[in-house]
Amino acid sequence: MHSTTRTNEAADLIWKKSSYSGGAEGQCVEIAEAPAAVHIRDSKDQTGPSLTFAPAAFVQFVSQV
Repeated sequence: MHSTTRTNEAADLIWKKSSYSGGAEGQCVEIAEAPAAVHIRDSKDQTGPSLTFAPAAFVQFVSQV
């Protein structure tokens, strides 16, 4: 994982939410892929911070959760 960010870069990304989201409480994360990073944010707080992973680190993260 690289860092937590609130930069304008995240505002220019195309965010995707899982088709499995949408439960009663709407608890979900969204991801956005960029050439050098994968960004993750809370879908309920879209202006809040996002986690930024290097692509290889994101693959490792997903394989562990």
